[in-house]
Amino acid sequence: MTLDLTTPALLFPAISLLLLAYTNRFLTIANLIRSLNRKYEDDPQNIIYGQIKNLRRRIYLIKYMQIWGVGSLFLCVASMFALFLDYDLTGAIIFGVSLIMLMISLWQSIHEIMISTEALNIELTNMEK
Repeated sequence: MTLDLTTPALLFPAISLLLLAYTNRFLTIANLIRSLNRKYEDDPQNIIYGQIKNLRRRIYLIKYMQIWGVGSLFLCVASMFALFLDYDLTGAIIFGVSLIMLMISLWQSIHEIMISTEALNIELTNMEK
């Protein structure tokens, strides 16, 4: 299989949109944490410790989702540069590693989605009380 310069370039829009989605997730959680902190300051007894644990796990995952995604984009650029310099094998290997990093990022995204549904269940349980 021959890998040309345009193949890694095809991932640019996908990875950029993915990183934007990750950033939106992070901002949503940041706002939720700030809101939870205000509630805690108003009534320390009303804090739900399950939410705090859940949010910590989600922040951790989102951080690494972003790191793997940015790493994937970086290696995509490196792959294009290697292909530009006619280092075809090196460019193909770097591109393959970039795809693996993207898959890791996506897997962590799936894991974060599963945890976020747990957070909703905590909220529902709290409302049922």
